This record gives sequence, structure tokens and C-alpha cells, in this order.
Amino acid sequence: MFEIQSIDPAYYRQQTRRSTAVIAAIFVALAMLCATASTQLFGAPGGDNFKWNLLGVLAGLALTIALVRLQLWPRPFMAAAVYGWRLKRSLMRVTNVMHHVKAGVAQGDETAMKLLRFYHLGVTQMHQLDGNSSELSQMVREIDAHREAMERQGLQLEQTRLDLQWLERVKAFEA
Repeated sequence: MFEIQSIDPAYYRQQTRRSTAVIAAIFVALAMLCATASTQLFGAPGGDNFKWNLLGVLAGLALTIALVRLQLWPRPFMAAAVYGWRLKRSLMRVTNVMHHVKAGVAQGDETAMKLLRFYHLGVTQMHQLDGNSSELSQMVREIDAHREAMERQGLQLEQTRLDLQWLERVKAFEA
């Protein structure tokens, strides 16, 4: 289950820039180290060592990914980046069943209505965190119309949690 949290967009961007710089520095160091080691161990002096350099860089990439997922992911300085990744992943889960969601909303289904509201709140936050207000302005009419429909049905507007069971329930609706 994922829950939308209140995060200051400026703080979010500052923290994600910081974590990106750290990860990039780690990648560069590991890629250079692995490329150098592979050409020294397996390459030919004065020969074409492109494949060994490439394999070293790919090994550096694999090590960087493993280091990030296994060691850095739970660290506090990565919290904003992890939150952004989880937010985007949750929105993608809804996007993947959006035709079912919209079919359910058209039938007035409560679960589909809640799921679409979560999606709207999540997309709104994602655009605010990324500083992309122009993309969000194109959705304002749809978001407002859906909010009004939920109000008419007496549904709670603060749908900040993604319940994975909702995704399964809406798959029953055919577009």
C-alpha cells in the first residue's frame, strides 16, 4: 500500500538532486575502477580493449544498482527519491488499468471513483514535486469534474492511500 505524503516541492527537488549526484559519483567511480581492472586483467597491452572497457562499465553499472538497492535505498538522504519512485510506480499501476477505472467511474462504482481520485491527487503531487505545472493545467477540468461527481455521491475526497485490492476490483469493468 502506498500513501501520498505532504512534501515541500523545493525540499524534494533539493534532496533528489543530492541523491542523484551521490549515485552518479558512485557510478563514475565504480565504472572507471571496473573498466580499468578489466582491461588490466584481460586486455592486451596496446591492443583494442573496447570490449573490456565496456564490460567494466557494465559491471560498474550493475554494482551501482546493487549498492543503491541494497545499501542506499533505506538511508534518510534517499527518502525523497524513494518516495518519488514509489509515487510514480503507484501511478503507473493505476495507469495500467485506467480503461477499467474509467469504465467503473462511468457506472458510478465507488471503488473506481476512489481509485481515480487517488490517481488525480497523485498526479497533482507528482507534477508539483517535479515543477511541471503546465502539464497539470491540462487536467484541471477533468480533476474538478471528478471531484464534483464524488461530492454528489457523498464519497470521501481525501483518497491518499492506494489500496491494491482496488486495482483488482476495477479489472472487472470492461471498457
